[in-house]
Amino acid sequence: MCGAVVGATTGIRVGTALIHQGTRHPLTIAAMAATLQSMSEGRFLLGMGRGLAALAPSLGVGKATLASLEHTASILRRLWAGERISEEGPAGSFRKLRFADVPEASPPPMYLGTIGPKGMALAGRVFDGVILHPFLTVEAVARSAAIVREAASEAGRDPQAIRIVSTLVTAPDLSEARTDLAVRARAVSYFQVRSLGEQLVERNGWDQSVLAGIRSHPTMAGAGIADTAMPRDRLVDAAEAMPEEWFAQGAAIGSSSHCAQRVAAYLGAGADEVLLHGASPAESAGVVRAFTRLP
Repeated sequence: MCGAVVGATTGIRVGTALIHQGTRHPLTIAAMAATLQSMSEGRFLLGMGRGLAALAPSLGVGKATLASLEHTASILRRLWAGERISEEGPAGSFRKLRFADVPEASPPPMYLGTIGPKGMALAGRVFDGVILHPFLTVEAVARSAAIVREAASEAGRDPQAIRIVSTLVTAPDLSEARTDLAVRARAVSYFQVRSLGEQLVERNGWDQSVLAGIRSHPTMAGAGIADTAMPRDRLVDAAEAMPEEWFAQGAAIGSSSHCAQRVAAYLGAGADEVLLHGASPAESAGVVRAFTRLP
């Protein structure tokens, strides 16, 4: 997908959000990222994350940890620099690991996708940026940005050099049915997942008891992780268990002008950029135009 977008564009940045660190060998990640960085002439960024721990057994991989992500980031940087690596660590055991095709362009920046404060601190210490999870409120993004920048400063890095990307699920000028799929069903697919739902609610300061209503909804019976077990249209009904203010505070629904104002609010809270999610690029075009007209 990234290769296709790189080949069809000349100016935009292209990146992953996110790849699961444990499902690919570091040498494979290094090769893919270096290839895309070369193809795009420096427009690629590598987004990594831990993924859902509950899915690790079905994937046949160990559970990724913050320590293994930090180790992987170190390995990738050294491979791109042409170093030979022989060591054991949280990401695995390696003997004379090297990457022959050292990229001519500068190595791609690495962003960490995370939710909790420990992940934010790791992003500030080690990574080039952070990609925040959808459905965080403006206030939660402000708190997250503060953690990232404080950790960067304590590590002797320039806190303003760490890019903070806020992911905003957006439904601009969409029909009710399309909004249900783009926002409400998507929200269920996040909040229904144990641990993930709790983290999102905690970061936002919302009522944890709502999660039980989502998970006990009839459409969720026996679903496991719903996003992998059923199509999104079947998740719409369970969204009725979620307070409407959660959508108002954690997403952007309404006119393109209103959605643009929501984007501005997240930027004002400390995000360097906002990733519009849920709506297609064509559906989001009005938000971009409205944003350019804001004072």
